[in-house]
Amino acid sequence: VQLQASGGGLVQAGGSLRLSCVASGSTFSRYDVGWYRQAPGKQRELVASMPTGGSTNYADSVKGRFTISRDNAKNTVYLQMNTLKPEDTAVYYCNIRRRIFGNEYDYWGQGTLVTVSS
Repeated sequence: VQLQASGGGLVQAGGSLRLSCVASGSTFSRYDVGWYRQAPGKQRELVASMPTGGSTNYADSVKGRFTISRDNAKNTVYLQMNTLKPEDTAVYYCNIRRRIFGNEYDYWGQGTLVTVSS
């Protein structure tokens, strides 16, 4: 499985961006999906996740501003980011994972840089 993320860029505070991540393969719908980010000098952190059941989970810092969604027909997971803040500046990574018979399969995209100017 390969993941290709896109949609990052430079935006002013208060602006919006939508990240996309396309997965290869035919079993995308069976994976839990998520977005993580890593700011300079900080650890990678979970931003949002969506298991196959469709419920969502968000970091407190992005609740009400970011929305994760998926289109299984397109093998794509999205992250809509609104009201961006300078502290959202980071490299954003998409992730898909599933567990089969006790083995975990975990895949990461290459990262896309989001820079929010004040």
